[in-house]
Amino acid sequence: MKQYFIFTISLFFLLTSYVRGQTKQDSLDIKQVALDYIESQHQVKPEQFERSAHPRMVKRTFWTNKKTGKEYLRETFTDAMILLAETYNINKDKFPEDPKKEVVILDIYNKIASVKLIADDWVDYMHIIKLNGEWKLVNVLWQFNDAKEH
Repeated sequence: MKQYFIFTISLFFLLTSYVRGQTKQDSLDIKQVALDYIESQHQVKPEQFERSAHPRMVKRTFWTNKKTGKEYLRETFTDAMILLAETYNINKDKFPEDPKKEVVILDIYNKIASVKLIADDWVDYMHIIKLNGEWKLVNVLWQFNDAKEH
């Protein structure tokens, strides 16, 4: 019985040494992707957004047609987000002096992560993927805190 116990424990440690899980550095890198996303707008640094996003990133939200009242899906892509980071806060008047940017990692599974970014006026849910050793933003789903603003 004792030999069986020792064998089982040894096998457990041997197998767990081959399983590569997410590291502390992965968590830091994932958080940095989310911060680069929002801070690129705060600081008017399109290159900061560009380094965090995959070229095929898609950002989505719902929007309301003011004439019909019908909601529809609105999409934005990486190129438009780079332009936004370059122009949106050019006068430094779009965000508070100390803007809110709370990053909550909801889940990490191997090479994919789900993140919630809580900003001053909206919430973003993000999907981030590790490709070729780098974490990149691929999906964003967001809404204003007050959904009536859409």
